[in-house]
Amino acid sequence: MSSATASVETSPRQDADASILKRLSLGIAGRLVIIVPYLWLLFFFLIPFVIVFKISLSQTAIAIPPYTPVMDFSDGISGFLAPFKELSFDSYIWLTQDALYFNAYVSSLVIAAISTVLALLVGYPIAYGMARAPASIRPTLLMLVILPFWTSFLIRVYAWIGILKPEGLLNQFLLSIGVIDDPLIIINTYKAIFIGIVYSYLPFMVLPLYSTLEKMDDSLIEAAKDLGCTPIGAFWKITFPLSLPGVIAGCLLVFIPAVGEFVIPDLLGGSRTLMIGKTLWKEFFSNRDWPVSSAVAVVLLMILILPIVYFQHVQARTQERGR
Repeated sequence: MSSATASVETSPRQDADASILKRLSLGIAGRLVIIVPYLWLLFFFLIPFVIVFKISLSQTAIAIPPYTPVMDFSDGISGFLAPFKELSFDSYIWLTQDALYFNAYVSSLVIAAISTVLALLVGYPIAYGMARAPASIRPTLLMLVILPFWTSFLIRVYAWIGILKPEGLLNQFLLSIGVIDDPLIIINTYKAIFIGIVYSYLPFMVLPLYSTLEKMDDSLIEAAKDLGCTPIGAFWKITFPLSLPGVIAGCLLVFIPAVGEFVIPDLLGGSRTLMIGKTLWKEFFSNRDWPVSSAVAVVLLMILILPIVYFQHVQARTQERGR
């Protein structure tokens, strides 16, 4: 009897210990889930940004690396901290004195904004059609959207050269059906840049829109129609406002990389195209002016952080309203 009583008495203790261990394991797992993204941002964003920012405060030098001062760890802490006294903002002052950089920033922002609007106009009907398609074929449509990612980005851009050049596939097709009499000059123009950016980043617009539209309750549209709303009116009053989170996410996913795009303007836009990505590449590789190119990159990052902060603010407000 005594042993049975002891076993009964110890079972609640064992349950308590087991629950404590379970809570500890869940707590550790929860902390790891939070810590891993922060470590990722630390090693792949914050530390590289600090290095680039430090180079932007240096001076150009004919050496390896081509800037001074360089951190020297051989002399301990004093050798590491001494070069900080020699840092300057000359590269940032140079950016304000040369109109080339200002024009490159403005041109990049304008091209990225126009490309984002075009991608939205093309991507919204695609995402809407996918969300309204039968559930059995939605995975196939989704696969077709991401299918271009299975091919190299550079190869896809080179393919557009063969399509858009004067003797390319597009002009040959239009000439054969009699739509035009002379080849269209599209390559090495801003039109080619818009086509290349919209084509390359269209999946980034379609996927957030599709995710948002797919979750929308169709009964809202039916209720609007029962109350006398036209299909177009129901779209603008119900569907589009509810899809705004997807619209904002898609626009950011297209706009941010399009601002710093280098490959598409260089291959499709020609040498006359002025964008900040090409300017940064020339400063880094052609002029080997690492401080100025780093300053260009830091300013570009500061410009792109603004829409990200705005998006997070909108998302936070949306979540508060949902609660």
